[in-house]
Amino acid sequence: MKILITGTPGTGKTEIAEILKKKLGYKVINEKDFALKSKSGKKKNKEIEIDAKKFEKKINEFLKEKDNLIIEGHVLCEMKIKVDLVFLLRTKSELLEKRLKKRDYSEVKILDNVFCEKTGYCKEKSLKNYKKVIEIKNEKTLNSSIQKIIKKIKGKK
Repeated sequence: MKILITGTPGTGKTEIAEILKKKLGYKVINEKDFALKSKSGKKKNKEIEIDAKKFEKKINEFLKEKDNLIIEGHVLCEMKIKVDLVFLLRTKSELLEKRLKKRDYSEVKILDNVFCEKTGYCKEKSLKNYKKVIEIKNEKTLNSSIQKIIKKIKGKK
């Protein structure tokens, strides 16, 4: 099974993917790491700029012969990646703001990401690009979010 996890920065994608990796034995692919390795992205200042079309082509080629993996990242909502399940992580804007402050995001970057979460940017893009999107509110405990995701994965198998 190939699983995609997307959402606004700070919604818990990487942390949840790493926990699922341990619980399910799946391999995890981070969009930024893949973009750099596949030369579909490049570092610019402290950020990584991803060429969406190039990334989409390369990741879909890579996924053809792969199974039991999770690909996670926030720009994945803007692409069409051939996966079995898509999870969109959401969270309350107040909680998101706290998480991003802990990461030392700039005020502008925090406002931008909180705005995207409030307006449902990732949800809108995900629904446009994928047949079925499972929305998970990652607001209470990580364990409750993990349990919801595992239940959906087991239901799909």
